[in-house]
Amino acid sequence: MKGEGASSGGMSSPRERWLPVIAAVFVTSLVVSNIIAVKLFSVGPVILPAGVIVFPISYIFGDILTEVYGYGRARQVIWLGFGCNLMAVAIIEACIHLPPSSIWHITGTASASASQEVFASVLGFAPRLLLASFVAYLAGEFLNSLVMAKMKITTRGRYLWTRTIGSTLVGQLADSGFFIVVAFTGTIPADALFGLVLSQWVFKSGYEIVATPLTYAIVNFLKKSENQDYFDYGTNFNPIMWGDPSSRGARIPLARDDTHG
Repeated sequence: MKGEGASSGGMSSPRERWLPVIAAVFVTSLVVSNIIAVKLFSVGPVILPAGVIVFPISYIFGDILTEVYGYGRARQVIWLGFGCNLMAVAIIEACIHLPPSSIWHITGTASASASQEVFASVLGFAPRLLLASFVAYLAGEFLNSLVMAKMKITTRGRYLWTRTIGSTLVGQLADSGFFIVVAFTGTIPADALFGLVLSQWVFKSGYEIVATPLTYAIVNFLKKSENQDYFDYGTNFNPIMWGDPSSRGARIPLARDDTHG
């Protein structure tokens, strides 16, 4: 017996061998998406930041974290991602303020000062955009994980697709809504704000739906490899904590595959 969770007798204990790999993919997708977000691309009439290609991966792996390891582990990784992103921003900002060498020329620039301007314009972060990004990330990721965990209890571990898609619809709406509203209110018309939120929400949610077979495959592999299937019964869902996630919920050795349906 561990906390409020019960283990089936005669079975090997749950493992977390793959947790560092899943956490690394989650954090990397988050940090990279913020760096490449300055690039815009078009899909027909829709204009999107390049970050939407990578950022939804963090939601896919956020779902995997919550489904296999529970909300407590997902909460730790979400805060880890926040800390790594903050560290990356601080390092980039510090490098921007370093005095450029006179011999440093970025291709296409004529001087070190011109190279400095290009470097700063591509990698620099406006304070308002930075605030919008951080608020949107925390709101979206925690809502995604919360809905995922609650729906798993409601569905008794069945119908994984309803949890991955349902949690993403809620989390991505919060993420897109907070970011666009905080970043651009007062700078573009209200109807354009709504259009931006809708286009990003639809694209990111569609990404998750298309990736559902991949999510199933990874979840099935991890549950069998790690020998566990976590249910967040009695879990403290307060997002502002670290603690030991195993002190709540039920980390159950896997006896059957509940991911199908």
